[in-house]
Amino acid sequence: MKSADVGSLKTLLSSPQKIVIIPHKNPDGDAIGAALALNFYLQATGHSSVVIAPNDYPQFLKWMPGTNEVINFEKHNDTAVKSLETATVIFTVDFNELSRIGHMEEAVKNASATFVMVDHHHSPAAYASIMYSDVTMSSTCEMIFHMIAALGGIELISEDMANCLYAGIVTDTGSFKYASTTGKTHRVVATLIDKGAQNSEIHKNIFDTNTASRLHLLGCALKNMVILPEFRTAYITLSQEELDTHQFKKGDTEGFVNYGLTLESIRFAVIFIENKEERIIKISFRSEGNFSVNEFARSYFEGGGHTNAAGGKSNKSMEETVHYFRSLLEQHKNALLA
Repeated sequence: MKSADVGSLKTLLSSPQKIVIIPHKNPDGDAIGAALALNFYLQATGHSSVVIAPNDYPQFLKWMPGTNEVINFEKHNDTAVKSLETATVIFTVDFNELSRIGHMEEAVKNASATFVMVDHHHSPAAYASIMYSDVTMSSTCEMIFHMIAALGGIELISEDMANCLYAGIVTDTGSFKYASTTGKTHRVVATLIDKGAQNSEIHKNIFDTNTASRLHLLGCALKNMVILPEFRTAYITLSQEELDTHQFKKGDTEGFVNYGLTLESIRFAVIFIENKEERIIKISFRSEGNFSVNEFARSYFEGGGHTNAAGGKSNKSMEETVHYFRSLLEQHKNALLA
């Protein structure tokens, strides 16, 4: 974190503030872990703070300490709006464009609070007075750790905070296998374990808890996988009908896209998931090596993210979306085969 931003943040937090912390829509482990850990820290330093999530998040993340106090903007709109109206500071974590918070965007834009952004995605929008943006970081949770350290708060990291931060780091690094995992990341994780993070239990809660319907849905997804060896690409489709047949719940498809990359020679994996309620096809992109799915998602599917992990969407039908996607591969063939 730049020294000037550390100084500005210290000044901002030098007196008690009313603070709202916001993760992105459909928050994942990194987003909700960062928000909850930051909430514990701010409360420990004398501030009145609350986490407002744009919508619900998966059950496998709801073991996290503090999750019962999260305000769901969709379900408790009046309470959320009042908190935003009275906030003096708003932290946005794990996103850098206000469009990433869905229907919450208008209420947030109307807030008179000072905005602080903490995020590791590319191309941040200029809406925050204080911006901690670092695309080299493994996760926003790692950034929250460094921010707390810069504020002189390492001693305040409790077991609850450590569990939340560890959860976010382990999910966003793919259990420490992604290239964004550095020696610094492992040193942070070591400190979190020393602070009480239950690493084995966290892995079990996030990765080793399944339902029969989710496993059947995974089987359906793998059956639908299409492999294009000439482009070193594999993709999966899941229709709304298939989701409904397998009693889909939020978070059930987490990690499905990664199965394509386990195939020998495949370096580009994609999953297309129909969402009839939102009338879109939600898309997740993963890659290995230098092929940037962030640029691919931004160029063609109104999305973005990281070099090797990104998301996007399509307003076309599943058939039209997949046809369009396949038509793009030829022009990227050299990069995919490099």
